[in-house]
Amino acid sequence: MIKKGIILAGGLGTRMSPLTKAVNKQLLPLYDKPLIFYPLSILMLSGIKNILIIVNKGQLNQFRKILPEKNNLGIKLQYKEQLNPNGLPEAFLIGEKFIGSDKVALILGDNFFYGQNLTEKLIKNVKLKKGASVFLHPVKNPSLYGVATINKNKKIIKIIEKPKKTKSNLAITGLYFFDNEVVKLSKKLKPSKRGELEISDLLNTYKRKRKLKAEFLGRGGSWLDAGSINDYYNASNFISAIESRQGLKIACLEEIALNYKWIGKKEIIDAIKFYGKSDYSNYLNLLINKK
Repeated sequence: MIKKGIILAGGLGTRMSPLTKAVNKQLLPLYDKPLIFYPLSILMLSGIKNILIIVNKGQLNQFRKILPEKNNLGIKLQYKEQLNPNGLPEAFLIGEKFIGSDKVALILGDNFFYGQNLTEKLIKNVKLKKGASVFLHPVKNPSLYGVATINKNKKIIKIIEKPKKTKSNLAITGLYFFDNEVVKLSKKLKPSKRGELEISDLLNTYKRKRKLKAEFLGRGGSWLDAGSINDYYNASNFISAIESRQGLKIACLEEIALNYKWIGKKEIIDAIKFYGKSDYSNYLNLLINKK
């Protein structure tokens, strides 16, 4: 069972400059919540309560203002600084002490996931015994992403980072589940031509060992990478449409914690005081009035 998770919330966010010159991208509002709430909600929905957030050097206090270590979510939060963005697998090197002898999940701080059966798929993947699993999803322009090719048995047979030409449209999303071997394997990786450690190289290592599994969001699922201005606002509009129509909030962290019985009415009241007068606080108030 995977009980630890890492959110990689570093990076320079250059594709969203000048918005990211003063503020970390993951703290910008994605519709009505900070972007960081969405990947954190995915780990929480997975049942993971011990979480490390990796941030840029000098930005710890920004994150602690909205997600302090002593929180009302019933989870254990830790932070580590990333001096320079050197590729996704660096998360396992920075988080080596945090991971210890345990398995770990990794989610990118600018990724948004949504789907009817998503929680069930997450819980299935945290039960990983060995190897690794990665979520795949079809995209219109696969050349912008790492791409996986699968066979008729839905097993991954090839992974290529941002291919110029490919017959597959299955992008590798920013959600991964690994056994403890990930730390040792990440240490053996060599920088690519881009000068970074590549997640595709790490996944290919697992594939060669026949220890890599594919998970699919499915046709009714959604994955959005809020890494550019257009993608960011597409994700925001998507969330706005769903929340406005249903009256429910996506990635309400306190609601997840309450449903999992990690917190109770007291913590919700404390959260309302913490956020102050806002639509988010009004929603939290409705939660405890229903109970």
